Amino acid sequence: MRFMIIVKASPDSEAGVMPSEELMAAMGNFNEELAKAGILIDCDGLQPSSKGARVRFSGDERTVIDGPFAETKELIAGYWLWQVKSKEEAIEWVKRCPNPMPGTEAEIEIRQVYEAEDFGAEFTPQLREQEERVRAQAKKH
Repeated sequence: MRFMIIVKASPDSEAGVMPSEELMAAMGNFNEELAKAGILIDCDGLQPSSKGARVRFSGDERTVIDGPFAETKELIAGYWLWQVKSKEEAIEWVKRCPNPMPGTEAEIEIRQVYEAEDFGAEFTPQLREQEERVRAQAKKH
């Protein structure tokens, strides 16, 4: 099972405050543990929303909204993508994570990623083949 582990933003992360050397070392060690355990697929931190944008869809219309965005608690500061056996295993790993926002309350959300079999009959053999081609092409980059 794949899970996206989402680190919620804080006022500091949205202000562009960089993590301390101590936190970066602790996160580096944690990421090494994840890699050695064979569960780490990907991970990264995100720039503040002031450097981002949103595209709102309304029928055929597209509206671009430049950051920053007001609701800090709904924003994402970083993520991991893990391959684990269960949600419970993901929870246990998250509980071992260093506090991503030292000195303040932090929140990490755990969300399971859809797999092909989750889509049922609507995910036809043709769509499966297309998905496999796209993933193979993406791995080349």
